Amino acid sequence: MIGVAGGTASGKTTVCNLIISQLHDQRVVLVNQDSFYRSLTPEQLNNVKEYNFDHPDAFNTELLLSCMETLKRGEAVTTPNYDFKTHQSVGPGSKQVNPADIVILEGILVLHDERVRDLLNMKIFVDTDSDLRLARRIKRDTVERGRDVQNVLDQYAKFVKPSFDEFILPSKKYADIIIPRGGDNEVAIDLIVQHIHTKLGQHDLCKIYPNLFVFFSTFQVFIKCFPFGLETKPFILCWLIISLEV
Repeated sequence: MIGVAGGTASGKTTVCNLIISQLHDQRVVLVNQDSFYRSLTPEQLNNVKEYNFDHPDAFNTELLLSCMETLKRGEAVTTPNYDFKTHQSVGPGSKQVNPADIVILEGILVLHDERVRDLLNMKIFVDTDSDLRLARRIKRDTVERGRDVQNVLDQYAKFVKPSFDEFILPSKKYADIIIPRGGDNEVAIDLIVQHIHTKLGQHDLCKIYPNLFVFFSTFQVFIKCFPFGLETKPFILCWLIISLEV
């Protein structure tokens, strides 16, 4: 399981798509944290300009955790779908996500909650210049979400920037990998894909050979074997050590 976090319009989705495109021989699913926004109440809808969509409380994290835990067990799950124009969640069951070799969770606050972090095998933070992120957000929200420019700017100044400083940026310290320049950083993405291939190879070996153990910190494989003719003798075994490091 891989988590991809970062500020609004930092290029998280681009990074995810580039990783997925290079893992074409693997089963990969993408789960978006935005799908888990809470539906606004009638009162909140009447005052939507005062609602902070970048605060942790704006997300149904309990439902997100439940879905991710189900996927981690290798079971299919249904996720909600959020409508950014009506600010309503269609609810659980609107989209089925099947288990896969790789599950990527993408969103601004993916690394904020410790319970979510504990589910992730790799944590990535996409680090992009704040001015560029603002320009991208204006374009996205006006074109895709039907909002006017002034509304986007007001929301950015009142909620987006303060929430980034308070919640999103501090979560950067939990990242295993920080990607400057987002999707433009081809070297970083190539290294991530190579690392994923290595981990998948180790996992596949363990499934095939039950007497095999992987020491991940040194990329060594330990194969438990018995000297010929001594299979039934207790406490007599040897280890065949193979280095996977390249």
